[in-house]
Order: sequence, then C-alpha cells, then structure tokens
Amino acid sequence: MRLLSVLALLAVASQETVAPKDTWNQFRGSPMRTGRSAAEIPDELTLLWSFEAGFSIDSSAAIVDNVVYMTALPGLVAALALDDGSVLWKRDFGEEEDRFGESSPMVFDGIVYVGDLLGVVHAFDASNGETRWTFETGAEIKASPVVIGDRVLIASYDEHLYSLDRKTGELQWTFESLGPLHSTPGYDGELVYVTGCDALLRGIDLEDGTEKLQMDSGAYTASSPALVDGIAYYGTFNNDVLAVDLKNKEYLWRYEHPVRHFPFYSSPAVANGVVVIGGRDKIVHAIDQETGASLWTYRTGARVESSPVIAGNRVYIGSGDGRFYVFDLATGEKLWQFDAGAPFVASPALAGGRVVIGSQDGILYAFGAQN
Repeated sequence: MRLLSVLALLAVASQETVAPKDTWNQFRGSPMRTGRSAAEIPDELTLLWSFEAGFSIDSSAAIVDNVVYMTALPGLVAALALDDGSVLWKRDFGEEEDRFGESSPMVFDGIVYVGDLLGVVHAFDASNGETRWTFETGAEIKASPVVIGDRVLIASYDEHLYSLDRKTGELQWTFESLGPLHSTPGYDGELVYVTGCDALLRGIDLEDGTEKLQMDSGAYTASSPALVDGIAYYGTFNNDVLAVDLKNKEYLWRYEHPVRHFPFYSSPAVANGVVVIGGRDKIVHAIDQETGASLWTYRTGARVESSPVIAGNRVYIGSGDGRFYVFDLATGEKLWQFDAGAPFVASPALAGGRVVIGSQDGILYAFGAQN
C-alpha cells in the first residue's frame, strides 16, 4: 500500500496536466497548474460534512490517500478523514500571530509542505503533524509550494524564489526578482515559471536557478500561470488575461472584458479548449483557448478570487458572495450552487468523488453523493 501511495504521488508530481481522480495533492492539482481533475464527481451534490476551524480559511485543501490536509488562520494545520471529516491530527500555533493564509499545502511522499505569513516554510509529517523541518524566508509567503524531484520550490514576498532539499530543507539555490512573488511556481518539465509584483513572467532553470526567459506582463501579477502545450495562461492587475507562447516568447492573445475593467487575482483552469478564470469584476469568465474570444460569462455577487477547477464538463468555483457554484463548461449554465453565507477566496479540491472547499467564516465543506 505504501509503495502504491508513493507511486501515485510521483505521478502527480510529474508533468501531468490532470490530477488523478483520487488525489489532489497541491494548489491547482499539478505542477502545470491547469486546475484540471479526473475526479468522478456526482451530478447531484450534497453537503456530506463540515469542519469548523474557527477562523478564516484562505488556502485550498490537499487530498491524498483519503485524507484532507488543510490550514486556517491564525495558526491551524489539520488532517481530516475525507469520508466523515473526523480529525486525524491537528497543530495549533496559537492566536497571537496570523500564520497560515493563502499558501496551500502540498503533500508528497508522507510530508505536508506549506508556507506561512511569517515567512516560514514548514514540512510536517503527514501521519501525525510533527515538524520535520522549517526554513525561514525574509517575508510573508502567499504562494504554495511545489515538489519537483528532490526539491521543494517556494516563492516569497521577500522577492526571492527558493529551491530547498525536500527531505532536509537545506537551501539549494535562490533567484532574486524585482518585487514580491505572489504566484505559485509552475513547471513544464523544462523550466520553472513564476510571476509577481515586478510584472514579469520568468522562466527559471530548475537545476541552478538561472533565468532563461523573461517577458513583461505589463502589470502586477498574482495569478499562477497554467502551462498547457508550451503556452502560459494567466491574469494580471492590468485587467487582462494573457496567453504566452513560451518557446517563441510572444503573446498570442490578450483578453479583456469589454465593459468591466477589474484585476484578475484568480488563477485559470484550462480544459477542452476553454480557459476559465474568476475576476474582481465579480464575473466568472470562459475564454476560447485558441483565440482569446469570450465564450461565456457569469456574474456573481462579489469578487471572484477563488480559482476554478474543471472536472469533466463542469466548472467548480467559489465567490466572495458566499456561494459555491457549478457551471457547465461549454455553455456557462449554472447547474448548482451552495449558499455558505460567508465569502470564498479558497479554491476547491476534487478527489475521491468529493469536492472540498473552505470559507472565510472558518468552515471547511465536503460535498459528494448522498449515501
């Protein structure tokens, strides 16, 4: 069983664009950051259980081996049973300082990796929550970690991208940018891609941290690029979504809503020729992957900073209006919604037939088929 678990995680950590049906071990599902899942989610969703963390949940859960790993402000890290939400273990770092914000946990080979708002990278034992190692950066961490081979990569607001030994936390190399790094690094098998407050999309060599590509996005960028077939898709604070040909170093298209000009904080999901992303204009946008033309939009009641996940022909996303939505990918028809009564900024995790997402009133929800 242990060997099968490790092999499954190795598959997720490779350059797959779709997270396996029973595993969602990192932010956006895979190092390619495509927001795609092979999970078999029932058409009719029911609230199966909820867990009260007590404070805001701004990060996205990870699901591995039927265990949900989550964090919440100010200092909670917990592991819950996917079946019923029962607590398997939890660590509480107290209420004196806000620690665990937007950085979402990544689980790999029995270790839970996550960054915090004090600038610390944590490695916890996935079986009991004990600390394996920590590494201190110089500022808050809002990006999520990614494991590639023997490395764990993390971006920090101290303007650096770090490569650490995933087993020991030993520093391997750093790359210095020109501004805070907000987005979660992506990896396409060749380069590590990261964006940030210096308005640059950078391609970094995995082995030594040298820069191989630089493109000016024109604005502060919080969105994590989705990497599909040599093209990066991401939103910016210039109120647009970009498609970048990484090989030829050129922009293929630029999407902007014709009327409502607001930043994109959400990270896109890409599947079946469609790019889906949430906007601070309160709209969920679906864009033609090839041309950048608008396919459909759906206006919610507040900012959409949650990042969508696509499974099959459906889109799953939360909104600041306190609702969790399911849309038809092709048409934008609203198929289902859940009213939580508190904003969603976290993104959903899909695995094992379940959809898991936390809200800003500190409640983690798990949806699935009625037993």
